[in-house]
Amino acid sequence: MNFNFSTANFAKRLFFALLVCMVAAPAAMARTPKHPDTLVVATTYDAKTLDPYMTNDVASSNAMRQIYETLVAIDAEGKVVPFLAEKIERVDGTTYRFTLKKGVKFHNGETLTTDDALYSLKRAYEKGASVHHIMGVIDPAGFKKIDEYTFEVKTKEAMSSFLAALTHFGGGVMINQKAVEAAGDDYGFTPVGTGPYKLASWKKGDRMELERFEDYHGTKPEFAKMVLRVIPEASSRTIELESGDVDIAFEISSLDVSRIEANKDLQLKTLVDNSTTYLGFNCSKPPFNNEKLRQAISLAINIPASVKAVFRGNAYPATSPIAPNVKYANTDLEVPKADLEKAKQLLAEAGYPDGLSTTIWTNSKKVRVDMATIIQAQLKKIGVNVKIQVLEWGAYLQGLKDFEHELFIVGWTCQTPDPDMAVYPTFHSSQIGGNNFAAFGDPEVDALLDKARITPDGPERKAMYFEIQKLLREKCPWVSLANQKFAFGLQDYITGFEPSPFGFHPLYEVKLKK
Repeated sequence: MNFNFSTANFAKRLFFALLVCMVAAPAAMARTPKHPDTLVVATTYDAKTLDPYMTNDVASSNAMRQIYETLVAIDAEGKVVPFLAEKIERVDGTTYRFTLKKGVKFHNGETLTTDDALYSLKRAYEKGASVHHIMGVIDPAGFKKIDEYTFEVKTKEAMSSFLAALTHFGGGVMINQKAVEAAGDDYGFTPVGTGPYKLASWKKGDRMELERFEDYHGTKPEFAKMVLRVIPEASSRTIELESGDVDIAFEISSLDVSRIEANKDLQLKTLVDNSTTYLGFNCSKPPFNNEKLRQAISLAINIPASVKAVFRGNAYPATSPIAPNVKYANTDLEVPKADLEKAKQLLAEAGYPDGLSTTIWTNSKKVRVDMATIIQAQLKKIGVNVKIQVLEWGAYLQGLKDFEHELFIVGWTCQTPDPDMAVYPTFHSSQIGGNNFAAFGDPEVDALLDKARITPDGPERKAMYFEIQKLLREKCPWVSLANQKFAFGLQDYITGFEPSPFGFHPLYEVKLKK
């Protein structure tokens, strides 16, 4: 066979062949949603209940934010504004008059009226042990119906933080009396709210499926459905995001942040919220009812080194139970310095010259387990031998409320704009059995907490919260460890997601980029 062609002819043929390939090859396409009518969100852990007055954990609040609504809300500037109550009047120092927005429907078709509003608030006051720090301020004789859409509520004393507290999903949430009474003890699994989504199904520990409420009184969400998937392992949430199986992933691990940033199909959002991760002591029984022992433990912990090792630049060492974003946080407080010799001295003075053995509780959240492991190694240097016990989230919360623990690592988020929410529920002696997991009670701290919540905003109130922070540092029911910078992974086609510093996020505002 005779192959007779010139070099020039070959080059021309090669050029046209390549041109055809370039034209035929598809352009690189941006990722498109696998499920365009459904927003899929990977969360860290499941809600405990969807009864707003029976829990006060962030996972439950985050789910409930999509289902329920409150009398008042927080605007983009952190101010309290009317919401389901279209008008609010402070009649006197202790009396508030609310006028409801008309035409608001519950998921069961009932219309929101004064009867539902008063039922909601009375039920929160009478049954809401988890939100007693919010609703316990109400005068039980102070509920008054004026007409179908207007009512009054009295507080026992003039409260600076009352309206702010009603923005909490355990405070001013409106529930339907007929639905609650029909469901009985099962109401936490059959919620009926006025929010943009309603519950369709819930497989505990796996996923919660929501569907758009077509009679919603406000702007309807773009997605017809929402799925909240429970994926405890951080690396698994990232993998699901990378595969396109989820649209938003909460709490991206510091190890995975660079992967998200380098992926052209994904975007990253970060936020330092109002939470503080802390090591708590059970102050109700030996050995940690001993203040010197608690101080010894705190001095053995190298907080900056621990935070750096665990969070890898995605958190800041904490100085106070009041996170730096919250009003009246004393940002001039310095991070406590580790002092092993002083720690050993206090350990001996506390009656433990040869050290002791104890247990740290935590849940399976990786940063908490890692922090427990580092603290375990640090405490060994002063003769304190620590066992780490990892519990399932629901069992963990119940065990804390039953005071079965000795040491524990968890976080607390100030879920309203007021500092009262940061320290009253966690340190006032009246909240033991609620959110005061440290079982801490001190007359001086109690008195300041009581006075601060009824003092008007200004220099005097600020000074009280500064003194509270100073006393808590001395009495040491907690060791404040970290203020975390939370990272959220999103598909690039997602818009409208703005994480909230209060820990529960308005997922109903999320849309697809046009």
